[in-house]
Amino acid sequence: MEQFKGQPRLPKFAVPKRYELRLKPDLTTCKFSGSVSVELDIVADTQFIVLNAAELSVDAGSVSFTHGDSSKVFKPSKVEVFQEDGILVLEFGKTLPIGPGVLAIGFEGILNDNMKGFYRSTYEHNGEKKNMAVTQFEPVDARRCFPCWDEPAWKATFKITLDDVPSELVALSNMSILEEKVDGHLKTVSYLESPIMSTYLVAVVIGLFDYVEDHTSDGVKVRVYCQVGKANQGKFALYVAVKTLELYKEYFAMPYSLPKLDMVAIPDFSAGAMENYGLVTYRETALLFDEQNSAAANKQRVATVVAHELAHQWFGNLVTMEWWTHLWLNEGFATWVSYLATDSLFPEWKIWTQFLAELTEGLKLDGLEESHPIEVEINHAAEVDEIFDAISYRKGASVIRMLQSYLGAEVFQRSLASYIKKHASSNAKTEDLWAALEEGSGEPVNKLMNSWTKQKGYPVISVKVKDKKLEFDQTQFYSSGSQGDGQWIVPITLCCGSYDVRKSFLLQSKSETRDIKEFLGCSVATGCGSASNKNNAVCSWIKVNVDQTGFYRVKYEEELAAALRNAIEKKHLSSTDRFGILDDSFALSMARQQSFASLLTLLSAYREELDYTVLSNLITISYKLARIATDAVPELLDLINQFFIGLLQYSAEKLGWQPKPGENHLDAMLRGDILTALAVFGHDQTIDEASRRFHAFLDDRNTPLLPPDIRRAAYVAVMQRASASNRSGYESLLRVYRETDLSQEKTRILGSLASCPDPNITLEVLNFLLTPEVRSQDAVYGLAVSSEGRETAWTWLKANWEYISKTWGSGFLITRFVSAIVSSFASFEKVKEIDEFFKAYPNPSTTRTLKQSIERVQINAKWVESVKSEKNLADAVKELAYRKY
Repeated sequence: MEQFKGQPRLPKFAVPKRYELRLKPDLTTCKFSGSVSVELDIVADTQFIVLNAAELSVDAGSVSFTHGDSSKVFKPSKVEVFQEDGILVLEFGKTLPIGPGVLAIGFEGILNDNMKGFYRSTYEHNGEKKNMAVTQFEPVDARRCFPCWDEPAWKATFKITLDDVPSELVALSNMSILEEKVDGHLKTVSYLESPIMSTYLVAVVIGLFDYVEDHTSDGVKVRVYCQVGKANQGKFALYVAVKTLELYKEYFAMPYSLPKLDMVAIPDFSAGAMENYGLVTYRETALLFDEQNSAAANKQRVATVVAHELAHQWFGNLVTMEWWTHLWLNEGFATWVSYLATDSLFPEWKIWTQFLAELTEGLKLDGLEESHPIEVEINHAAEVDEIFDAISYRKGASVIRMLQSYLGAEVFQRSLASYIKKHASSNAKTEDLWAALEEGSGEPVNKLMNSWTKQKGYPVISVKVKDKKLEFDQTQFYSSGSQGDGQWIVPITLCCGSYDVRKSFLLQSKSETRDIKEFLGCSVATGCGSASNKNNAVCSWIKVNVDQTGFYRVKYEEELAAALRNAIEKKHLSSTDRFGILDDSFALSMARQQSFASLLTLLSAYREELDYTVLSNLITISYKLARIATDAVPELLDLINQFFIGLLQYSAEKLGWQPKPGENHLDAMLRGDILTALAVFGHDQTIDEASRRFHAFLDDRNTPLLPPDIRRAAYVAVMQRASASNRSGYESLLRVYRETDLSQEKTRILGSLASCPDPNITLEVLNFLLTPEVRSQDAVYGLAVSSEGRETAWTWLKANWEYISKTWGSGFLITRFVSAIVSSFASFEKVKEIDEFFKAYPNPSTTRTLKQSIERVQINAKWVESVKSEKNLADAVKELAYRKY
């Protein structure tokens, strides 16, 4: 039996074809029992059957294998579960006959509270706390519910029956109900057999729910289930789901493959949502929308998450990755196509501009030396959780967008449809997608894309003008300032002085030179000329990576950079390009390839910015710069904050505090972000006004003075003045938290509490996160501590590490804990301290995240040293802070 331990994949002796699964959950004792009969083919001589099982008690006496042809029954001589590997090994006394047979196993388990496998979630009904039973099997947790071949490639059909379900409860699975037999207070529910699918997509939900229902134009029944009394909050997601299913049917040239689609809001849920075939589960915050109390940002999140999960019904469920190495195929693609769907439904949201936030997160993580390629080798099930990150999702989505932009939308769509048709109901690898796109486009897609998926990182393209030539040079970009040796095939796009003059080429070597006159049909001003291209005139600016469709950064020589700064001030550039110039400059400054002062000077060009996505990123960057200044030049911090306040005044005054009739969704989101930033930077008038509105809200929760879009801003403002000696704002906010039953309101408050500059309050907030009042998945929202609270948070994490490790154990929640608290430091001494602590108290789930967090601390520390040594920084800051526009 030992030969099977520590293996990355299950042996291929037996191939499962069909599961008959019976589960009997007990919501009072939080235990379950069950039996599974698996029809399988023995395809090689073996005395063993090896499958997956974890945290299950297998009844050895119930295990048997019945040979299909002879009906001979084989009983195993040995039955053993290897918990560390999550495998069940059955040893038979003799070689099993080749051919079909049925493996039967009885088992028992616990409805755990770890939000994975078959677990319990809690809710309140009529003031009474109750349990519901929920499954979350991705990536490798179906084995915690029933013995199975728990790998995506082992697809089979599933016939599921639930026994002894309390008759008043709703019991859902992937398929529609075939039969329901009620016997007194209990019922048995059996479901139609599923199409062929992977184990990680099997799902069961049992609880008390209301629902809203609609149908697609071709008759698919769509329901949104939520806690009793919240049905109205499911209507927006229902609308999005119906429209999105119809859109994807057209886009993929393939109808949705099941008769129904259920979407369920689960109170305790570790991820955002899970695409189980026909039964998609969500956090409440990602599915429910309350017209009175949800913000515009919540509405947008519901739309994009629903569109993401429904994309998986084709890309993931119908065509499934062969192994977790290809996870990005599922997640990167679903992320990209969710923007396509959302843009189609809500064009006024300018969602493709907002996509740049995904791009930035991908670039941030991939700028680390501790990043990983999009395709990452998985050698053990325990490693899978770590790759559900910004590389698989956001870099994955960004390189798909880059490829679609290069190939053209029509060719891309046509090729995708043929890929889905060819691999429907089976498994695929990255190469299969490239082959379909290559065939459809005639372009060398495989060669082009391998440089983006098989190696980590991305290039920075340096651009300069020399002797009437444009010089392009690529080097691997690292946020640490190190030199990497990666090389890519880069789709370069550029425009010159106007969006009418647009050129593109593939940069296939380290550097390339282009004659400006021949290539662009004009000459380039080495100053700031007028923006005209007529009659081969002088063009005043050159922008590379037009609309930021490429997954790379651009570094301009100073004269080209100055011309772009001027173009931003004169409003000659698109919002996507304004975003890109800002984001690239920020990254280059962090990597110490550009001074802190020159970055602040660039920021000043955005003083009349009104685009939501651009300003949102500018605010995020400002927060980071303020943190670096805190550690590097604390004596300049007040002036820097004054500069940031001045930078946001124009847009703040334009938007005001109250929503205006007919204003759009983006204005509502921007107002909240800007007022929050002004509060964080200590703008007294904003904090005063926020406090006034907050107190009106305490007296009347329906006051028009505090609409949902500005509540977070008010909460953050109130916390800026909270302290151990002035607790009233803090305690009032806790009271609002305790009185609301809206998940979005609770997370909004948790995200505000720790922004308090008083470390004593920070400690109280952190301790509050570990109480039963905060659901496990929501605790991470409360980790957004102020600069003053960093040390407190680190001490708290160390003191509570054993409990945190046990509670969040594995999965991405614990990695969020580590990253949120560790990454904000900026000293080499802290690197050593962090490293030593986690060596003494290791947790395998956090290994990769910890390395990345420590690298971030080192990057911050180097940046701080660099800023400290910048000559004339004080003069530049003073000039910017006091500048009158």
